[in-house]
Amino acid sequence: MRFVKLQIFLFLALVFFAGCNKNKNHPIPSIPFDFQIDLSLPSYQDLNGVGGWAYVNGGIKGIIVYRQSYDVFVAWERQSPTDVNATCPTGLIPDTTNFLQLDDPCSDAVFSMYDGSPIANSEWGLRQYRTEWYGSNILRLYN
Repeated sequence: MRFVKLQIFLFLALVFFAGCNKNKNHPIPSIPFDFQIDLSLPSYQDLNGVGGWAYVNGGIKGIIVYRQSYDVFVAWERQSPTDVNATCPTGLIPDTTNFLQLDDPCSDAVFSMYDGSPIANSEWGLRQYRTEWYGSNILRLYN
């Protein structure tokens, strides 16, 4: 029994440390910021419905905020992880044929707007920023 507990502990420690190293090596740098957006403003009206998205200034090339469900928002950096040196003049843009995808027009990489995972031509997912929403018109974005 003692040996089994030791194995479980070692496995959990390995999973924890592997997850920590993965985020530290992300090719897009972590830019600190902390600001709020007012969802009642016309520029953010699409965020009032589930599945809506909006561009927000901040981060490196901007941020795209997506409303996953009634009370869950996600925020992604618009600089593609395939463009480490920020040479592409545009950031990621929503796909016109599939609103759940973000396209990198310079590398043809494709990412999920829902969870930030790579769909094509990238080994890295998107840099995610934190969000807080308490049911009011104010959404906090921070890193």
